[in-house]
Amino acid sequence: MKRVVLGLSGGVDSAVAAYLLKEQGYEVIGVFMRNWDSSLNNDILGNPTNNNDVCPQEEDYQDAVAVAHHLGIEIRRVDFIKEYWDHVFTYFLEEYAKGRTPNPDILCNKHIKFKAFLDFAKSIDADYIATGHYARVEHKEDESVMLRGVDNNKDQTYFLCQLSQSQLQQSLFPVGHLTKPEVRELALKLDLPVANKKDSTGICFIGERDFREFLKNYIPAKNGKMVDIQTNAVVGEHQGIMYYTIGQRKGLNIGGPGDAWFVVGKEYDQNVLYVSQGDQSDWLLSEGALISDVNWIMPEKPSGDLDCTAKFRYRQADNDVSIHFVDETTVYVTFKKPIKAVTPGQAAVFYQGDICLGGGTIEKVYKDEKEITYL
Repeated sequence: MKRVVLGLSGGVDSAVAAYLLKEQGYEVIGVFMRNWDSSLNNDILGNPTNNNDVCPQEEDYQDAVAVAHHLGIEIRRVDFIKEYWDHVFTYFLEEYAKGRTPNPDILCNKHIKFKAFLDFAKSIDADYIATGHYARVEHKEDESVMLRGVDNNKDQTYFLCQLSQSQLQQSLFPVGHLTKPEVRELALKLDLPVANKKDSTGICFIGERDFREFLKNYIPAKNGKMVDIQTNAVVGEHQGIMYYTIGQRKGLNIGGPGDAWFVVGKEYDQNVLYVSQGDQSDWLLSEGALISDVNWIMPEKPSGDLDCTAKFRYRQADNDVSIHFVDETTVYVTFKKPIKAVTPGQAAVFYQGDICLGGGTIEKVYKDEKEITYL
């Protein structure tokens, strides 16, 4: 009997994944990953601990225990706090300090769920690891292929774009062939303790807290000018340039008549946030991008131009693009038509049909063959 170590998070997706693996004949060991310790991390930074400022992971752990007992599988609790701090949270802070908008979920998958977690699984002689992600994997003789989950609304391959071929070969995604409603229906049928539990949102170390207030504990906020990029007129004041993303409309608090205002750029050295009116503002459009730290999941990289599709944000519609490797880990992307709000610091993920090819970090954005320097 092959052994699978499953990330049992206390949510409905991993609970149903545990049931499916057991039904398929695997020996299933559930592992609750503890990645954040509010009191420890506040002490590291010299910040006072707030007893009310705790990630609700203890409740999630109890739910994971209840699921394991219900299904009759072993449950363990493993700490990856240091690994998360070193490889995920530190990068998160560094990127925000530069005025960029990082995606910590992608790094968490790369360094924690499919590295530290995989190393733990190997230490107890597991054959595979598994998670409740909405993705699919096809294991072939000489390679493994990652496919989108069948539920287009829940597909999570965007967040898995940094998995290596080696990591993918040792991974299973038991719920990837199901839709979210089907997962809920099965959980109710099995009377799982978390069948009606709401999906978690946001990042664990933020939880339900106000994001801006959380970030102030780590990066000092500095108010500055909001400037209309078309007229160079000051139209408002921002609360800290790191809190805003390209294309953002809500929360700008710019009064007056006319169309809604959008964030279109940042001048970080001058602490200026550029805004413009109108959803179709040309300032939001770009025609190409340079992508760094590209992880190519397939064994061989394309030798020339490759037509494919790309997502520059989670749940964004597929965009037709052409890509060309500049070097081993850098790709230049040409958009078949202009795309709105492509933002440095965020992820670009590439697809051919249902196959996830890989992805990297948006480094530079171009229009009229010139870099848009205010992004």
